[in-house]
Amino acid sequence: MADEKRNMITEEGMRKLQEQLDYLIGTRRNEIAHQIEVARGFGDLSENAEYTEAKNDQAKLEEEINRLTKAINTAVVVADSEISTDKVSVGTTVTVKDKDSGEVYTYAIVGAEEADPYEDKISNESPVGAGLLGASVGEVREIEIPMGLVHYQIIDIRR
Repeated sequence: MADEKRNMITEEGMRKLQEQLDYLIGTRRNEIAHQIEVARGFGDLSENAEYTEAKNDQAKLEEEINRLTKAINTAVVVADSEISTDKVSVGTTVTVKDKDSGEVYTYAIVGAEEADPYEDKISNESPVGAGLLGASVGEVREIEIPMGLVHYQIIDIRR
């Protein structure tokens, strides 16, 4: 396991992953086991669509449990108390101004496992997230994104 990738994650992100894993193991596993038991009562398993579907759901569930377990086991948690606002890092929220368009954006820099672009949470591994890491207020960063180059000036960094 020493050669596996270690993923950065905030304390909040780790709590959410653990809650999700606990739900899948504690609640969802029991629900699917019940579905399988009910489906067995419908007769011949070789022609039982409900049983096949429940077994497929069980396989998907176990795959997701394994994925979450691996994500948790390989995570490097960034403690809230360790997050500095001197430079952009995982756990900070950064406001930038696009020097070309004048648009202002605010992004929370998070680990890949907790990224959600719809909530303006971008991964430290994404082009923009990686390009902003280590920047200070006032600094301009040139970042290559799929649509070309952008020039972001750091306006604010906070937790």
